[in-house]
Parts: sequence; structure tokens; C-alpha cells
Amino acid sequence: MARTADTAIWFRETLEDESAFRAWYDGALPRVYGYLLHRCGGQRSVAEDLTQEAFVELVRSRRSFDGRSDPMTWVIGIARHKLADHFRRLAREERKRLRVVRGPVANDASTETWAASERRQEIWRAMERLPTMQRAALTLHYMDDLPVSAVAAELGKSEAAIGSLLARGRETLRRELPTLNEVDDD
Repeated sequence: MARTADTAIWFRETLEDESAFRAWYDGALPRVYGYLLHRCGGQRSVAEDLTQEAFVELVRSRRSFDGRSDPMTWVIGIARHKLADHFRRLAREERKRLRVVRGPVANDASTETWAASERRQEIWRAMERLPTMQRAALTLHYMDDLPVSAVAAELGKSEAAIGSLLARGRETLRRELPTLNEVDDD
């Protein structure tokens, strides 16, 4: 318990001291940005906005940090919440557009082969065509390796709804990417 309190005190002090925070931030920024960029399908502006939102929230809620986790784990968790908020926002916008019409996506890119890079881009193009909530469920479940219950909590849906979103998303990807069937499901 003392370690938890020590970590919480250290991190709060780091956040209060401008130079200490800058040093920590300079190390944390690329990790948070990379985490988000990978999950946004390479959309830099989205990843930049969500990264900024995550750090703003970190500073805003700094007093709630209790030291039970590493500060980097905590900020990545905040970033995950911001990503889920982003997906929910996109889903709301998508529903609004549909009503109007109906009425009057930490691999190191330097080690990737060209074929793997092309494959990843092909998958992201297919994912971008999925309804937002399917894309969100697939991203959080397969890229973040979150269990269905955690995805449900993040997206404010039932586990059954997430299971359905995952199944429909996988099926659509299999139809659009026939070679996906050749890859083993983990």
C-alpha cells in the first residue's frame, strides 16, 4: 500500500512541477499518440486530437490518480476512453446522417514488410466502410485485446450487443477481404 501512495504522491508532484511534467510528458506523448494512431486507422488529425484530449483530461483529473497503476497505464486508459467517446460520437453522427437520408480502425512500421503494410491498409480501408460501432467493437476487442465485457462497458452497450457487433463486423470484413479467411482467428 505504501508503494501505491508513493506513486500517487510522486505523480501528483510531477504534474505540479512544470519541468518535471514536461520531462514526463515528452516521454509519454509518443506512446499515447502511437497507441491512438494505430487504432484510428492512421488518421493523424484524429490521433492528435484524441491525444490532446487525453492529456487535458489527465491534468484535469490528476487528483483522482491513486497510484494503483503506473501513470503511463493510467493515461493510456484515459486515451482508450477518449477513443471510445470518439467512436460513440461518430456513431451518433452516422445515425443523424442516416435519418436525413431516409427522410426527405503497436507495430513498428520500420519492421513491416511492404506486403504487410499493404495488407494493413487494405484492412483499414475495409474497416472504415463498417458502421462506426462495429469498427469500434472490433478495434477495442482485437487491437486492445479487451474482453467483450470491457468493450461493452467502454461503448455503453450490453455484452450481447457487442457480440452481435463483432459478429457482423467480422462477417462484413470476410466478405470484403476474402483473403482474411486464410488468416487464423486467434
